[in-house]
Amino acid sequence: MGHRKVIETYYNDINNLADLLGKLVNSYRLLIGGADDLNKIALSRKSEVKDALKRAEKLGDIIDDVIDALEDVSHNYEQYCHLKSKIMNEKINTDTIATEIHEDLIFKE
Repeated sequence: MGHRKVIETYYNDINNLADLLGKLVNSYRLLIGGADDLNKIALSRKSEVKDALKRAEKLGDIIDDVIDALEDVSHNYEQYCHLKSKIMNEKINTDTIATEIHEDLIFKE
């Protein structure tokens, strides 16, 4: 697998983690809301509310793990982007780009 393909796959993994995080957070919010609704029902048992909160807490722990993983992988991807930018800045001839832009502006007038 070429280097470019590895980075694209890595980027897709980061996006998948971010999507997963969004879905988990939405589920967490629903679990908390459900526990709150259950708590407001007069006939609900205290143990039912506690169980609902425990489920939300377990999901909260999973969310924390996903956040940790996302921080780790996004830091590595950020380093890759900085390195790529540095290399491009060293290789790009800014005078040539400025001339091309100037010629485009003259052509459009």
